[in-house]
Amino acid sequence: MNTRMQGAVLPGNSTVELKEFDIPSPGHGEVLIRMKSSTICGSDIRCIYHQHLGKGPEGYQPGMIAGHEPCGQIVECGPGCRRFHREDRVIVYHISGCGVCNDCRRGYMISCTSETYRRAYGWQRNGGMAEYLLAEEKDLVLLPERLTYSDGAQVACGFGTVYEGLEKIGISGNDDVLVTGLGPVGLATAMLARAMGARRVVGIEVTAERIQIARSLGLFDEVLSAGSDNVAQVRELTGGHGVEKAVDCSANDRARLTCIQAARKWGRIVFLGEGGTCSFQPSPDIIHDQKTIYGSWVTNLWRMEELVERLVRWGLHPDRLITHRFPLDKAGEAYALMAGGRCGKVAVVFDEELEKAPAKKRARKSA
Repeated sequence: MNTRMQGAVLPGNSTVELKEFDIPSPGHGEVLIRMKSSTICGSDIRCIYHQHLGKGPEGYQPGMIAGHEPCGQIVECGPGCRRFHREDRVIVYHISGCGVCNDCRRGYMISCTSETYRRAYGWQRNGGMAEYLLAEEKDLVLLPERLTYSDGAQVACGFGTVYEGLEKIGISGNDDVLVTGLGPVGLATAMLARAMGARRVVGIEVTAERIQIARSLGLFDEVLSAGSDNVAQVRELTGGHGVEKAVDCSANDRARLTCIQAARKWGRIVFLGEGGTCSFQPSPDIIHDQKTIYGSWVTNLWRMEELVERLVRWGLHPDRLITHRFPLDKAGEAYALMAGGRCGKVAVVFDEELEKAPAKKRARKSA
């Protein structure tokens, strides 16, 4: 095996730099993973790609290999590994926590309180935009054979975030569900809400290309163009009542208010989109109609394991949401496309995963 590898670094000026790194060797409790798929998250664009804006848990350490949605196959295990083995297909939970704080013991490493040991892959430690990734065994979830690597890459962050939020508000066959913001997280919300039994799913989006993608996937009963009449439109679709459940994936103030006002009495709203603001009138918008707003940030390890089991049971493939795949040497094009916001999910893929996309949606590796 070669001793050097390429990795993508984000300097914070809307570009990507490919650099050479030593292929790491796993230490105690660590594994070396051959990357197969690494998808791009909106937070990569928001906090790192254009500028290094993140602070604290979202603070990117310059020079780190990017990519916090990695999935691949173990090629080497260090001493002390207890569960996983060479050739296992694995998903990486993208935050490596201290393991001993209250949040870590609940499985929520995303909320780890340790300033010393909390490190996110692709942010404070090397991530998945490289040929190999060094990961801690405790951060792994087994990828079932019936799921692809590009399915798995979306589980920890995108689909895991959605599943956590939907479990908090509860979804059943009684529910009409509103989704605002139809990027990859919004599309994942519709896919999972349907699988969990939602009666009707309505989406709202401002970008024409994303409206087209949402309609083409067949995940929504109605897709509305964002506008000042959205609340009235949703109420008309629901017999004047509004929706039982509303999910904001946009981080837009107007969209969040639409979720609140389009929810019926006793409705539940969850905010998944990061950043932005929200302005509303507490009494008429929330208190008098007995509505509840939830905040939800990523998920935990046991729910990730539950999710992959249910994806298999439901016959769902998150990789349906991927509109473009790129090899590592085209990572710059991949990030630029995702930053434009006129696509579905974008993935940097390796080996067999690169050959799964139609040619028109795949950037060929340079000769």
